[in-house]
Amino acid sequence: MCGVVAQAQQAGKVPRIGILELGSPSASASQIKAFQQGLHDLGYIEGKNIILEYRYAHGKLDLLPGLAAELVRLQVDAIVTRSTAPIRAAKNASKTIPIVFATAGAPIEDGLVASLARPGGNVTGLALLSAEMDGKKLELLTEAFPKVTRVAFL
Repeated sequence: MCGVVAQAQQAGKVPRIGILELGSPSASASQIKAFQQGLHDLGYIEGKNIILEYRYAHGKLDLLPGLAAELVRLQVDAIVTRSTAPIRAAKNASKTIPIVFATAGAPIEDGLVASLARPGGNVTGLALLSAEMDGKKLELLTEAFPKVTRVAFL
């Protein structure tokens, strides 16, 4: 994400970031505030040296493709989103604009990325669940608790 912002600034323009949310402004308020604070901590002030374009589907999945297409028409430098449906809508709307997701349940299994190590395409982010990570989780667990002989994943 910071690389996208840096590229936009090098080109002499104010970076424009699209934010695509399945929920409403009130439902997404804490996540949006945290994102804005993170940008602020990096020296970006909304309306001054970065523009944030917010699009909310208000829980209506059918609105996501149109909202994603609108962000593409605005020529945003990146799209930030979370959860599978908005990620998929953004991915279907553009093959070139970087899409950064905050969380996704199982991005590999959902066909959003090729792998966690090398997502491929224009989509990247943080995964909550992924079969690809199960071995690593077990490895870390046994390192932390070497005497454990039985483990269950729920």
